[in-house]
Amino acid sequence: MERMEVEIEQVGREKKELVLIRCHAVTDEVREIAAYVKSRQGSLTGIKDSNQYEIATSDIYYIESVDGRTFIYTKKQIYETPNRIYELESRLEEKNFLRISKSMLLNLMKISSIRPALNGRFTAVLQSGEEVIISRSYVKGLKAALKRG
Repeated sequence: MERMEVEIEQVGREKKELVLIRCHAVTDEVREIAAYVKSRQGSLTGIKDSNQYEIATSDIYYIESVDGRTFIYTKKQIYETPNRIYELESRLEEKNFLRISKSMLLNLMKISSIRPALNGRFTAVLQSGEEVIISRSYVKGLKAALKRG
């Protein structure tokens, strides 16, 4: 297989930024590159100490709903968001986020390792060292997502 060349062209602010992939075939590698680029785009609004922040989706480790409130977890901060978990799930599905329980969305790009837990569940160890449980009913979706790349 030929090596793919990479070119970067800086454009002025008046031009639209664009990532173009020219390929002979749309392979898993090409899909992975495209998914990575998409995952690095976008942000969510979070609230902390009565201040509003824009949080890059690539900085989010997971999103959790607790007692009717939704929280965004980054490596060092926790923000609240007015959005519901199901709304965020549909907004983030192309950005490598996956529902791993009734109340949690996980950024697949932040997983260091996964190991089996009790009763058909799995534990994901995140890059931050934190561990989250993947519910049994969501394991099949996780395996499919990981196989896609």
